[in-house]
Amino acid sequence: MTEIADRPIQTAAADVELGRVSHWINGRIVEGASGRHGPVYDPATGRQSKTVDFASVDEVDAAVAAAAAAFPAWRATSISKRTDIMFKIRNQVDVRRKEIAALLTAEHGKVPSDALGEVARGLENLEFATGIPHLLKGGYSEQVSGGVDVYQIRQPLGVTVGITPFNFPAMVPRWMFGNAIACGNTFILKPSEKDPSASLFIAELLHEAGVPDGVFNVVQGDKVAVDRLLTHPDVKAISFVGSTPIAKYIYETGTKNGKRVQALGGAKNHMIVLPDADIDMAADAAVSAAYGSSGERCMAVSVVVAVGDVGDPLVNAIKQRLPKINVGPGSDPAAEMGPLVTREHRDKVASYLDKAVTDGATVVTDGREAPAAKLDGFFLGVSLIDNVQPNHESYRNEIFGPVLEVMRVKTYEDAVRLVNDNPYGNGTAIFTRDGGAARQFQFEAQAGMVGINVPIPVPVAYYSFGGWKDSLFGDLHMYGPEGVQFYTRGKVVTARWPDPGTSKVDLGFPRTR
Repeated sequence: MTEIADRPIQTAAADVELGRVSHWINGRIVEGASGRHGPVYDPATGRQSKTVDFASVDEVDAAVAAAAAAFPAWRATSISKRTDIMFKIRNQVDVRRKEIAALLTAEHGKVPSDALGEVARGLENLEFATGIPHLLKGGYSEQVSGGVDVYQIRQPLGVTVGITPFNFPAMVPRWMFGNAIACGNTFILKPSEKDPSASLFIAELLHEAGVPDGVFNVVQGDKVAVDRLLTHPDVKAISFVGSTPIAKYIYETGTKNGKRVQALGGAKNHMIVLPDADIDMAADAAVSAAYGSSGERCMAVSVVVAVGDVGDPLVNAIKQRLPKINVGPGSDPAAEMGPLVTREHRDKVASYLDKAVTDGATVVTDGREAPAAKLDGFFLGVSLIDNVQPNHESYRNEIFGPVLEVMRVKTYEDAVRLVNDNPYGNGTAIFTRDGGAARQFQFEAQAGMVGINVPIPVPVAYYSFGGWKDSLFGDLHMYGPEGVQFYTRGKVVTARWPDPGTSKVDLGFPRTR
């Protein structure tokens, strides 16, 4: 698979050979014919490593046509057979996890331990999907009326689409396609153009596991591909994870065109630390949750809210831990945090440090001064900003990088108000020894995922993932039980087998007797 994805192409401008990442349509690699493409970089070196094809409208249509043609037979495939294939997919991913992780390190920049963690969490979603026979069971009510039974079944939608972000190029697709194809749908993946190779590797694994041609397809591309998927009449449902402005656009455009849409947006996740909390435990959690994967996680803790007199000891404890974080390329076995995904993103993240000073905050640790920031590639050291206020630009935006902000408030009520007043409602956490305070917080916090002494409350695969407010557009959260609900629609059957003795004309409204 890697050999297929990395076929060399000649670029006249650089006069070097680069790998070429193309589409996967109807069970095979299809080289792009649009003439449009984009660069793929190795974030650890800053050098372009590959070129990714951008699909035209015609190429998107070809993928949709393949998925639509495959749907009738796949929908009719027995649940037992689909389950057998899901187990094979799960096993293929398990066996090849190091190869998938290597692609993530090469194109996203994650260090190997973090990349393997992403693969492992995505594997849980495939394991959940292997339970589809149980998950698709309906209800049955016998003798609701004389000789009449009623039961409910859930049926697949048809062609479904997943549009996934750069930060989890292997895990987020599995949030979507596992449930989608297990339920009997066909699926088209439009991955991020920044790190697209994992999508083709996954396509090859599904092919080897016995997924029929056309059931799983990949189209690489940009807004042209996305807009066509949003408007194509044969697409029935769209899942998206990304920034809030794009999520809102995906939701509004998709629903206007008759699609079922779930679009997960941005986040500004607060971690409240009460005065009774274990300071060392809270500091460890804050550092781990803020800087893991270079802060490029929608569930990263980006704001620590210190309540009462806990501020100074907490900031000092966090500051003491920062020099111990080893920032470097994935090729360095000691590296704990890698580069950011692109130069432009690195520079945007760094710009918030200057904005914080202008707004009156205190930059305690400046990642631009770290030794790692001088390396080739898109590196930025860890940063810590104290005394942040709600009107500061760094607080009002999702930074999405290795920058942790600290806000200080007097009371628990002030802290909860910060969480609830924020336009985002993805995740939040509280650190305390007080069970009553923790229970009150889980009741009051306006966020879709809450952690109690857990900084990154990402649900396990048999619960569902998603936020509130501007962190989610749509009614259903992703993966887990709500994922099955999203990728199916209910049908209620009312049945009576013929009994000539009870048959008669009755023009009244149907009622139980």
